[in-house]
Amino acid sequence: MAVSLRICSLLPSATEIVFALGLGDRLVAITHECDYPSEATHLPVITRSTLDHGAHHSREIHQHITSSLHAGSSIYALDHALLERLDPTLILTQELCDVCAVSYDVVQKAVHRLQGQRTILSLEPTSLDGILHAIQQVGDAADMSDAAGKLVRELQQRIDRVAASAKSAQGQPRVFGMEWLDPPFTAGHWVPEMIRLAGGHDELALAGAPSSQVAWSRIANYDPEIVVLMPCGFTLERTVEEFAHVDFPVEWRRLSAVQEGRVYAVNGSAYFNRPGPRIVEGLEILAEIIHPEVFPRTSLPEAWQRLG
Repeated sequence: MAVSLRICSLLPSATEIVFALGLGDRLVAITHECDYPSEATHLPVITRSTLDHGAHHSREIHQHITSSLHAGSSIYALDHALLERLDPTLILTQELCDVCAVSYDVVQKAVHRLQGQRTILSLEPTSLDGILHAIQQVGDAADMSDAAGKLVRELQQRIDRVAASAKSAQGQPRVFGMEWLDPPFTAGHWVPEMIRLAGGHDELALAGAPSSQVAWSRIANYDPEIVVLMPCGFTLERTVEEFAHVDFPVEWRRLSAVQEGRVYAVNGSAYFNRPGPRIVEGLEILAEIIHPEVFPRTSLPEAWQRLG
């Protein structure tokens, strides 16, 4: 590994990957959203949000993001002076979602102003395989290919164990992975695949595609037997608070999942929204929720809970 390696992570998932590969001491900057592992929170923060999510509810956040993107402005800002001062040699970013991180164009322009050779690695996973590939990409770029390969194999084995056990379950219940509460959004990219591997199916979402707004009439027609609330960027506590605030329409109360008490809140920020190593824990959580008769609970209390 090059002695001069200095990593700037512009993604919470990339920060988690860097630490999982034992490269935490090479990380010189993180985003304002990087909160895991705890060691990361002591590092210089190089981004900020133009919106305080903690002070807004789902509908307000959605409207702010929509209006900002329509106006062509970013909801994130990059500290150019700090970037120049920290002088990173490897910058980890993405082009997949303008709502998830500083735009790739902004990063490119900022790095272009720096002197010397830089590597910008854009991580674009849309599936579980893609997430494992992203881990390997980071390892390769940081001269830690062997460590990345070992981690990828371990994560794949856990995925395979869940998938194999789920096949013994009776039936595949209709699941709705709900990535935003007001307005309702489907869960995107890797989540439909996770639901399938955990022994359910989600016909409202398309595997590999971005999350998208869905009409309540369509949700009602689908009539999910299980609803998993996983708002993007929300912890379990925040999701439970938001659930209590949302004024759901009459269609909600008629859903089989609601009437049978099978509505669950999860820590979406930790286990579902970020394409990093903990996504496999998200798969294991889904298995516990969808088929508790096959998967006894082993996850932490703050990972998920059933809502009354």
